[in-house]
Amino acid sequence: MALVNYECLGPSQVIRKYGKCLELVPLDKHFENISVGLYVKNKTCTVWSFSNKTGTEERIAQIRNILVDMGGLEKVHNTNNQAYFACGEPHNRALRFLMSQAVNRPPDSEIENVMAEVKDTKSDLKISPQHLERDGSHIYSINLIGEHKTKTMRMRMIIAGFLRYGEMDKISDNEIAFPCRKRHDGLIRLLTPYSRNISSVETMMAAEDMRGQMTTCLLYTSPSPRD
Repeated sequence: MALVNYECLGPSQVIRKYGKCLELVPLDKHFENISVGLYVKNKTCTVWSFSNKTGTEERIAQIRNILVDMGGLEKVHNTNNQAYFACGEPHNRALRFLMSQAVNRPPDSEIENVMAEVKDTKSDLKISPQHLERDGSHIYSINLIGEHKTKTMRMRMIIAGFLRYGEMDKISDNEIAFPCRKRHDGLIRLLTPYSRNISSVETMMAAEDMRGQMTTCLLYTSPSPRD
């Protein structure tokens, strides 16, 4: 059966209209196991699905709203599936994690708006990010609470995780900032758990990429929605 959508657009048409697919979640376990993609063009993010199942448009709007609430994006006026970062930067790598979280989290779960401590996976330390403003730039200080023989090494590795997954800049041994130098508390909350263990996150991302590639192949080999 063909994969179709309410605008009857094929994959190549969606890419021309909404840009490249930054992240594809193959199965939305909270709505009919549909696939959902995040497309980016001219720094505008578009949530899209090729499903024509009843309720898909409402689910897409719900995911877009979670992106806004979790990641601090702004809604595009008069749309139910588009958003953007007011700072003007795309923050593409962080967006991939954000999209995955937005689709996979229970729709009725509460979104935290505070900087919570996160338990380190490699020690008994707790990771505590704090926002600072210095000379007009927004910086995040990463504090490790507790004592451990590998504390200095763990700080280096956690900072490396933020640099890798948030495409952030290193300001000092325990300070980081986004390239735009704007405040993005939502992205910091999102990235903190991923920063703890680069190797396991790489394995997870590789598996998700493989599932996404299989779904993409299915889309491109399925009949056109107009067929």
